[in-house]
Amino acid sequence: MNKNIKLMQGNEACIEGALVAGMKFFAGYPITPSTELAELSAVKLPTVGGKFIQMEDEIAAMAATIGGSLAGLKSMTATSGPGFSLKQENLGYACMTEIPCVVVNVQRGGPSTGLPTSPAQGEVMQAKWGTHGDHPSIVLTPSSVRETFDLTIRAFNLAEKYRTPVILLMNETIAHMREKIEIPDIKDIEILNRKRPNVTPDEYKAYEVKQDEIVPAMADFGSGYKYHVTGLSHGIDGFPSNDGSIAESLINRLVDKVEDNTEDICDFEEYKTEDADLVIIAYGGSARAAKSAIDMIRKEGYKIGMLRPITIWPLIDTEIKKISKKVDKLLVVEMNKGQYVREVERIAENRVYGYGKVNGELFKPIEIIEKIKEVIKDDK
Repeated sequence: MNKNIKLMQGNEACIEGALVAGMKFFAGYPITPSTELAELSAVKLPTVGGKFIQMEDEIAAMAATIGGSLAGLKSMTATSGPGFSLKQENLGYACMTEIPCVVVNVQRGGPSTGLPTSPAQGEVMQAKWGTHGDHPSIVLTPSSVRETFDLTIRAFNLAEKYRTPVILLMNETIAHMREKIEIPDIKDIEILNRKRPNVTPDEYKAYEVKQDEIVPAMADFGSGYKYHVTGLSHGIDGFPSNDGSIAESLINRLVDKVEDNTEDICDFEEYKTEDADLVIIAYGGSARAAKSAIDMIRKEGYKIGMLRPITIWPLIDTEIKKISKKVDKLLVVEMNKGQYVREVERIAENRVYGYGKVNGELFKPIEIIEKIKEVIKDDK
């Protein structure tokens, strides 16, 4: 059997996955450590009939990505650190107007310019609450090169299905490491596309959700369907409205289309939790070190497992609560000052400990082992 095996960088895998998903437009601005995403898009998109544009800044790049999707092309942008902050206002616009797109944020040390070439996980909360107001959030985070490929495709599928921006929250570690991966046969990969209108242009209501459907059908700008798109609160015709009941109904629908479908959206991995006395919760690059630490400390007789969120938002609260009932203690390992651990503390029914670092260095398995032993000894 011929296997499509390649040695690939995380950023390369992301673009390969995006192309398989059907990406035809990329707007971006170079910034470490995401620059390869723009460079590879510039090289590869023209070969498949797609378009690449480098904008003057990250604000414009997000706006152009929204425009590309509105015109009918599966669209993506990518950035890091300060660039993600610049994208937030237009991210909110995409949420409000229900424009599907994928935003890749390769996390680096912050805040401000911070540590541009070092790994971090400091945008967990920003990915959820970075833009103002109540809005839907779907955020995925990979912990390997192959998973980056898979989750990029999934990000596009979720964006198209739920008509919302989806954030792929990588970090410098995953973006720049190289691993051998097997690219699956494309015919075995599920690709989802946005629902198109099945009515005439005169009958089309841009934000009307039909019975038994999750989101409105989406017509391409320039295809003969004329409709209004605004970041203001709007009715089913797309035109602005100051009616409070219309505003509340709209925001509830935007949030509920995600929160009511968490079983479809949320994904996670359990590792050696069956007999565990203590479970580590770790995600992204930190989960790699945690898994190695678990393998090492089990040789000493300690029963440690791991719950790895793959979907960061919506929260995998059901799984966190379930695992917290099975063990005495949870240890959350993350490269920040404690962002995800606060959510775990809110949900868990046992004792929760946090272990974070913000020095731009990866976790070492031995560091996590030392922390595990410290937590086990703590009887307070």
